[in-house]
Amino acid sequence: MSDHALRLLREQPHLAELAAFPFNFDLARADHGEAVRLASGGPLEAVAGDDTGGTYFVCGDGSVLYADSEGSAGIIGNSVDEALEVLVGLPGWHDHLGLAPADGEEKIRAAVAETEEEIREYHGIDDERTELRAGLGLPERSPVELVGLLHAALLRTEPDFLLLNAEEGGAHALLDRHPRPPLWEAVLARGRTDLTLLREGSAWDEVAGDRARRALALRAAQFDRREGDLPLLRHLLRHEAEASMTDELRLAAVLVGLHGHAEDLPLLYEVRETDFDTWCGLGGMPEPGADPAEPRRWARDLDDSLFGTDPADEPLFTWTGLAHEQGLVELARAALIRRLDDIDFRAYCDARDSKAMERRHACQLNPLVNEFEQLGDTFQALRAQRLHVPLQTRAWDRVSALLRLARLEREEGRLGAAIRTLSSLRDTLSEPDGGASDSDSSLGHWQRTNLGAYIVEEHYAVARAAATDTALADEVRAVTVAAGELLARLSGTARANVERHLAGTTDIRTDTRTDTHADTGADPGAGVSAEPTPPQPSAG
Repeated sequence: MSDHALRLLREQPHLAELAAFPFNFDLARADHGEAVRLASGGPLEAVAGDDTGGTYFVCGDGSVLYADSEGSAGIIGNSVDEALEVLVGLPGWHDHLGLAPADGEEKIRAAVAETEEEIREYHGIDDERTELRAGLGLPERSPVELVGLLHAALLRTEPDFLLLNAEEGGAHALLDRHPRPPLWEAVLARGRTDLTLLREGSAWDEVAGDRARRALALRAAQFDRREGDLPLLRHLLRHEAEASMTDELRLAAVLVGLHGHAEDLPLLYEVRETDFDTWCGLGGMPEPGADPAEPRRWARDLDDSLFGTDPADEPLFTWTGLAHEQGLVELARAALIRRLDDIDFRAYCDARDSKAMERRHACQLNPLVNEFEQLGDTFQALRAQRLHVPLQTRAWDRVSALLRLARLEREEGRLGAAIRTLSSLRDTLSEPDGGASDSDSSLGHWQRTNLGAYIVEEHYAVARAAATDTALADEVRAVTVAAGELLARLSGTARANVERHLAGTTDIRTDTRTDTHADTGADPGAGVSAEPTPPQPSAG
């Protein structure tokens, strides 16, 4: 991934001037104007810009990412040298983003010639191109070759080079509009290969013994069903039962059951009895000795409601979860960010109709938060949780959502925001029944639950995290006092659990102790646990 041409441009002003005009690669325009970053967290260096407000960035592997001023971005070369080949050889390259090698030589040459003739009406490009190519040592390629390079580079943009607004977290649109394969196609590729191996009678134990490969093979079998697959499906089912209750276990049971063989009922029953989770998850299964038609009927009903034969009908989270399992983290992240951006945009459009926003988005936001957290992307999880909080109508759900929001803000280092969120949480707790209606008493006994313990522990965790920030000294004192007050309100068992969790840690500040709590037995300045905060209860 050579940067030979970039070094020459920086060392030779005359070549830099030629690159800036007429080829619009200007080293003096490297300020993009807004903070951006790659979703993957990879390095990104702005090296040049153009007169439309666009910026050229060099990524960690040397690839050049171009971001325009309208919120679109795309890879235009595998290196600065290759990107300059495209810019110099196709001076009107923005007009050729829709071209692809499949369009054929005649169409490509005609389009490039038309654009260059329009450019020549205003200034020269031919002598300048010859001089700059010679000065930078760039080869002379045909327009067809250059369009092929540009097209291949653009298709590499996602998932590894997805560009985000660094503050808000939204993704840039793709610079081109070339169709991409659906997420499920990339995720299923390994599963289809393994399914072929299983059908050939090889790698049975290797595939069945690997959780990620087994899950993908089962998904491949879901969308490519064959009568002769029953033996391998039985084998996969037995191994999947070792993982307890999963979507793929239910799928394996369904695929076996659809064959309608009475002799499979003991196996299905044995799998169901693996543990309590499998007993619940495979409920309704016919008992051994049932009519042979019963297993098929049971499997068909589950198949119709949960599975089917079209991968495009599967929820996004099926594919992002499987992508994550096989190490395709950026593929999963990019798909989830695109979905969150879509919800964020629609929520903005629906702002005047909160009911419509609730119906459309509430069911997807909590899974998005979960998925981002599993990817270790707290930044995007926080984005999703901010949208999720206002949609909660039950008092318990509101408090749970605010608690999770405060934790995510703390983990992202946004301690002032976390303190404000905890204040909102306490306001909700202080309202009669948490502000609930007469028919909603969900928060009536929060002091006796794990939720109450988590609330107290999060107050102490935020106070500890912010203790060294002198600008937040008053807020830290207030949140610590509030933690002590909340601790005093917990039931005996819940309070004992929190105190046990906090035991052995150091005080946040000695001056946060107040006489107000002297008679409660609770110490508002008690130390914050060095252990991770326990998992927060999800809404509902």
